[in-house]
Amino acid sequence: MRISAFAKYELGLLLLACLSLVVLGTLSDRFLTIDNLLNQARLMAEIGLVSLAMTLVIVSGGIDLSVGSILGLSAMLLGILWRDAGLPLPVSIACALAAGTLAGLANGIIITRFSVPSLIATLATLALYRGLAEGISQARSVRGFPEWFMTLGQGQLAGVPSQVWVLGLVSILTSAALGLTKAGRAIYAIGSNEVAARFSGLAVDRVKVAIYGLSGFTAALAAVIFVSRVTTTRSDMGTGIELDAITAVVLGGTSIFGGRGTVIGTILGLVLIQALKSGLSLAGVRGDGTVVAIGAVLIATVFLSNLFLRHGEG
Repeated sequence: MRISAFAKYELGLLLLACLSLVVLGTLSDRFLTIDNLLNQARLMAEIGLVSLAMTLVIVSGGIDLSVGSILGLSAMLLGILWRDAGLPLPVSIACALAAGTLAGLANGIIITRFSVPSLIATLATLALYRGLAEGISQARSVRGFPEWFMTLGQGQLAGVPSQVWVLGLVSILTSAALGLTKAGRAIYAIGSNEVAARFSGLAVDRVKVAIYGLSGFTAALAAVIFVSRVTTTRSDMGTGIELDAITAVVLGGTSIFGGRGTVIGTILGLVLIQALKSGLSLAGVRGDGTVVAIGAVLIATVFLSNLFLRHGEG
């Protein structure tokens, strides 16, 4: 059976991730310990959730720069509704998830109904949602959450961090939705040629609004896990996470122009980035050196992706 060019790229990325783990393990004897690997998986959960939805957004030919601000806004709403409004914490969590989803839906409506490019629309809402988060917070954080809430961000199930189970479940659901459903095929079609998708009778606007709503929901879910892990809320939570998510998605082989990409590729990109961050830090490399290393790997993998795909088309 002939292997597709994209499958070859994912296989190459898997081999690169495994090679990185081996090399980084030789630089520090603490890197490949079970405790460190589980801790890195824990730290990867929030950006992982955001990256999964970002994969769908980019495959559809869009971009969402507002996810970090939605994360911060959802985190502050969770804390303020619980502490100041006196709502039970489960209700506050549900409200935060609903607010994140509505923020994402608003992005989709602005993009589809008013024909605003996704880059411009989400850049504007990035500032809007962050401003709302800062206004709600009044430069104050919320602390003192109950012990049961901490289990989501600090607990374990069968020896594996709780949020890793959440990330795994959402990964499976997202991968199945993108690869096995009509909605997934519609996302690929929209990203490949939106005009042709419209003439084919696809509900393009409805699909795009749903994708951005999902992006807002996963950002809010990441906010709940983030607050549980660090036991406090801050209005600057999630700052820059959109760039990390986009890096992981592109590193995983998803085309920034849409129409191509998989959840598996994004997961491999996440693992490679987190491995580099952890391994180089344990090896004594400064933060700026880690950024340079990740940038070099990104450039190299994008080059290899183009090479594989060009060869596959030939």
